[in-house]
Amino acid sequence: MPRSQLVLALASVFAGLTVVLAVLGFAYSPVALVVALPFGATTYALWYHASGRLRERARRNVRTGRRTTTERGGFGAGPREDWTGPRGGGGGFRDTRQRRATRRSTGTSMRDAYRTLGLDPDADESAIKRAYREKVKETHPDTEDGSERRFKRVNEAYERLSE
Repeated sequence: MPRSQLVLALASVFAGLTVVLAVLGFAYSPVALVVALPFGATTYALWYHASGRLRERARRNVRTGRRTTTERGGFGAGPREDWTGPRGGGGGFRDTRQRRATRRSTGTSMRDAYRTLGLDPDADESAIKRAYREKVKETHPDTEDGSERRFKRVNEAYERLSE
């Protein structure tokens, strides 16, 4: 049984329970009406999901960049204006300057990057790329003398210098 049919079947069961509780609430006790409210809400949520409207709403919100939660974020966290989401065109930070600033604050220093690649600070782009390719060949974990730690360090150095 496909998922949407299963969810639709569950929605119909909850709808039946809602109707029975509502009738009992009007006939016997208003407490049954109070109990029928969560069943009705669950019925609506399941139907909304099974009909595909929930998926379409989520896709529309992703396309338009609209937030589905409150502007403040969950659990007291602030909104992340710099994040575009998994399919937001670039899949990461919106502003490259912010990405570079983040990398600068958490990565290796320029001096360490030049030292790791064995370059002088006045090296041009082609020299940086050439040195990177040579160091990668030497330090790759699949080679005899390779080390994953050194390989990661070379990659960080190249990323730092290619900003």
